[in-house]
Order: sequence, then C-alpha cells, then structure tokens
Amino acid sequence: MNERIRLRAMRGIAAVLLGSIASTGVAAEANTAAPCEVGSYAMADGSALDIAAAEPGQLRWRRTDGRSGALKPQGHGRWTSTLGWTDKPDGHRVAIRDCGRDGLRFDAIKGKRIALAQTDTRFEGSGVELAGRLTLPPGEGRVPIVVLVHGAEHTSALERYSLQREFASQGIGVFAYDKRGTGTSGGRYTQDYLTLAVDAIHALHEAQRLAGARAGRIGYQGGSQGGWVVPLAARIESVDFAIICFGLAVSPLDEDREAIASDLQRAGFDSEAQAKAMTISDAAAAIVESGFTEGYDRLAEVKAKFGNEPWFKSVRGNISGYLLETPVDTLRKDGRALVEGIPVRYDPMPVLHNLSVPQLWILGGQDRDAPPVETLHRLAALQADGRPITTALFPNAEHGMYEFETKPDGERPSTRQPQGYLDLMVDFIKDKPLAAAYGNAQMGAHR
Repeated sequence: MNERIRLRAMRGIAAVLLGSIASTGVAAEANTAAPCEVGSYAMADGSALDIAAAEPGQLRWRRTDGRSGALKPQGHGRWTSTLGWTDKPDGHRVAIRDCGRDGLRFDAIKGKRIALAQTDTRFEGSGVELAGRLTLPPGEGRVPIVVLVHGAEHTSALERYSLQREFASQGIGVFAYDKRGTGTSGGRYTQDYLTLAVDAIHALHEAQRLAGARAGRIGYQGGSQGGWVVPLAARIESVDFAIICFGLAVSPLDEDREAIASDLQRAGFDSEAQAKAMTISDAAAAIVESGFTEGYDRLAEVKAKFGNEPWFKSVRGNISGYLLETPVDTLRKDGRALVEGIPVRYDPMPVLHNLSVPQLWILGGQDRDAPPVETLHRLAALQADGRPITTALFPNAEHGMYEFETKPDGERPSTRQPQGYLDLMVDFIKDKPLAAAYGNAQMGAHR
C-alpha cells in the first residue's frame, strides 16, 4: 500500500494524532536510546531550551515560545539548524560541550542543564503492565502533576514526548507512559477509548504514588485521540484539570464528514458539492462498520456517479480519502486492522455534559484532520450551560498544533508551534489566572 495513503488512513478515523506527523511534515524521531545531549536547559535570557532526539545523528531544539529546528552535527560539539521540520537553514547555531554537562550555547545565549529528577517505573494498567516515567523539577516542594495521555501513535511516549521535560522545566511534574502495545509496555495495541481511559487512571495513580508528598493538583493533558480519552478518564475518576489539544467533541465518523466539508470549502466549492460529497462519507462508514467486509458496491456507485465532477479530486477527508484511493483487495486485507477497537460512532457529548472538571481545549484553526468548527460550537453550548470550559483557537495552526508552510502540492511542512501555546498550558496547570493574550490565540469563556 502506498505509504502516504496508509498514513492518511491512520491519521483519520484510526489515528488523528498521527496526522500531526504525516500531514504537517513533522518527521518521526528515532526509536533508539536517547543521545546524551537530550535534556532541558535554563537559558541566560530566562527561558528554557529543550534538546530532544530526532532522526539518527540529529537533535531537535525547542524554545518555550514555540520555535523549533533540527540540528545537524558539524563536529566538535557544534550543530547547525534548519527551520522547524523543513530543510531550510534558519541561521541558528548550537554548541553543546561534554554531552551538555558543561551547558550549551544557542547562538549567543548560554544555558545550563536543568537537574530534572526522573524515575522510571512499571505499573499495572487495565490487565497489562505499562512502562512509565515521572519527571519532577528540582527541589522538594509540592508541584502540580500532569499525566500525558496518548493520541493514536504507535511510537514510545517515553522516547518521543518532549513535554516531559518542557513542562518540568516550568516547575510542573510530568508522568508519561507508553500506551499498551507500544514502546516497552505490554499488552496488545488498541484504540478502545474506555480501555485507554482506565489505563490513564492507573497512570495517574502511579504518578501520585511516585511523587508522594511533592504531588499537588493533578490532571491530564491529551492530544488528538486523547481528546476522547481524557474526558472519559476524568469522568470516571475526577481530577483537578484536563487539557485537550487538537481533539474533538464529535464522533470519529462525524470528524470524517467535517473534514470533507472543510476540504471542499478550502477548494472553493459550494454547499451543493459538499452535500454530494457526504455520500462518500456515508459509503465509507458502511464499509468501516461492516469490519471492511461489505459496502464496496455502494462506494463504487458513488465513485461512478461523481468521479468526474470538479469537486471530487478535492476530497481528502480522513477514512474516506483512504477508501477512495485503495484497491478493494487491499482494503479487505488491511482495513480492519487500521480501525480495530475504535467506537466509530462514539458520541463524547454525554460525558462532556456531565463533566465538572475544569477543562482547557486548544484547537487549530487550520486543522485539516480534526476541523474545529463543530467542536467549538458544541463547547460554546457547554460553556453556556455552566460547564467549566476554556477554549483557545490558534488560527494558523494545523493538527498537532503546528504552524506551517504550504508546498505547491498542498503538503504542509511544519515550521513551529504557536507562540503562547506552552505558556497557556503551564498557566492552566498551575491554576494561575489566565493572561489577556497568548500569542494570537482566540480565547473563549476566559476565566
């Protein structure tokens, strides 16, 4: 199967978070032992700089303002940088001496490694053993704790999640864990939201146990598919806060329909074309719900009827785009595994209607994989009904909360994360009054 098609399928109904890698051009980082330079560094200008593993032989830097770049070695501890996840030189130069033990220099700014305290652990999830890590900032005082909940990626959170260090460098304790069937955790990979929510609750308990007297207020942060899992976990067992990033308040199938409508709107097609395109999503839903055993004739009829219309080639969607481009024999063979365990008609609204936990929803205005319009509408209704929800829309951000460039073929290589994105989450976790502005975010129900 064409790899781009496979990624499109997985970032859609099966794996919205994977879209933050595939659709924004964010390169997958290496699944190897962390280079010795990896860590958070306190910079002389008062900010923090994170150094993470990237592709083999490379590192990635991230500043607290959202800027990022890939570092390529030049010898003798010197590295040159390219902009975001593009191949364009950005002029930054980094020097890291003695694996960071002697600090680093980012351009003219010096930095020293922050002595974060990390404890690796293995704990029981829902019937499986999971691998986790607690990262605490220096000191002995109480700190808020945030548990990082996965999207639908198959990679190791312990290796990949730079937020472990980025939050900890801001005085927040962080618990990350490899979801079942990934990294060094046991069990079979699944996308069943209830199972994953129970695993998240076990992770929270383990975080509290390890943090002991240092544990203050505690809650979750989850991206993409985590937007369905986090509220469910918080409803089963209440927490102090919940952060949902580029997640949705609609079902996976409704996500597909909204993505198709957004595709055609961007391409300039009217409501009549959008209504016709919904027949593609309906046919795709029938195939998915049959376990990829039935419904192919219906999809073929839709393709025959509308395949030559001008709007048809603009349909990208999520699962629909994959079904349109993939041979039936391949679908029958591979399709079911891509969506196994997903409750495709899962309605998150009953949980959200009954959730009293303070929530921060952060959405991207240019998100093609998880379009935010209907979710914002539903969240506004919940806010009006008294639910403790704050929303923030970063208008130029794609899925994964990345700003981007657009190539002639429509691909979107990422350049950075929005200014204010990290600061907003930090303030919410610490229960600080929110600032008047976080970059260009459009705030709703500001508390």
